[in-house]
This record gives sequence, structure tokens and C-alpha cells, in this order.
Amino acid sequence: MNKVQVDILGLSVSQASTGAYALILREIDGVRRLPIVIGVPEAQAIANELEGIKPQRPMTHDLLRNVIESLGGQLRDVSISSLKDGTFYATLHFEFSDLEVDARPSDAIALAIRCGVPMYVAEEIIAEAGFTPDVDEAEEEFGETHEEEADEENEIERLRASSEESESEQEAPPKTMSLRDRLHASLDLAIKNEEYEKAAQIRDQLNQLGE
Repeated sequence: MNKVQVDILGLSVSQASTGAYALILREIDGVRRLPIVIGVPEAQAIANELEGIKPQRPMTHDLLRNVIESLGGQLRDVSISSLKDGTFYATLHFEFSDLEVDARPSDAIALAIRCGVPMYVAEEIIAEAGFTPDVDEAEEEFGETHEEEADEENEIERLRASSEESESEQEAPPKTMSLRDRLHASLDLAIKNEEYEKAAQIRDQLNQLGE
């Protein structure tokens, strides 16, 4: 399986799913990005580890890491290996073993950052569901530093407010434009505003039109 290494670009509130977040993965040796919708508990587990917040007692992903290490195992890497009916599937790989364990991408990534191992995405998946942002956007660093939880929540609210303001200020495409042209215009705007989940939905509509 051809695969590319990724890291975490950031977390943003999901616009399509209430009570969910969009986890944005970034290609390390390129500019493509891949959005994955995850639940609030999984987003919190990832954010806590990135911010260095340690619970008093082991949480689920901490426990799994401890069990692996206690049994003498060593996680080698994790990979998002397939995409079926709009659902991503991940796999855990271990050192000195051919064992592959099926996992949700959010769990695999939460475990990977705790174990300090690489994260990969199959090339065909990032080619199908990923995005290549504009040059200026690709050069921007999103979430370069990890702040306190309250600051992160304020940042999420700021991003949401900024997104809503941009949408309200954006004029609707001319009625004379074809559906395809309007979708392309909406896709460009979504990518510009880093609304990757919305862009994924628009991309799916374009694919249905034969793009």
C-alpha cells in the first residue's frame, strides 16, 4: 500500500454534524490536507495530549498505551488504510510483528501521539478525499502552538464566527452560472476559509456530476 506521512494541522468545530469536530491532517512532504469528522470525546483526547494535559487517572487511550507497553509490545505506526461508504478505517502496526489491528482513525491518532509514532494515510485515500489548498494558505501554520483549553475554545469560537461572517458577506454566484460553476465557486470559498468538511461535501457533489 502506497502511503504518505501526515501530522495534525488542527481541530475545528464540525459545521455538518452537531456535537462533532473536524480533525485536519496535513501531508508532511506536501500540501494536501485531509478532514475527518470525529466525536467530542475523541477530539478532547487528542487535544489534551497535544496540549500536555495529563489526567489524574489513565483515560482510555492512556490505558491502551500502558497495556501495550506492559505486555512488551511497541507500536510502530498507524495508518488510515481504507475509505468505505464515507467511513474511514485505520490500522495499528506493531514492531517485530505482522499483526494489524483495526481501529477508528480518531482512536488510532490519539494512540499514535501518545506513543510518539508516525501517522500515515493511504495515497488513494488522500487523493480521493484530500484537498490541495492555495499556495498562500499552504504556507500558513494552523495551530502552531498549543494553548490552555480555555484559549482553544475561544479560538474555535473565533473561527466559527469568522466563518459565519465570511459566508454572510459573500455574494451569491450569479444565477446565470451553471450548477457546476457555482459548485466550483463555493468549493474555492470553502477552501479559502479552511472549511474543509464543507469543501468535502461540495467535492462529492462535483464527483456526482462527473468531475
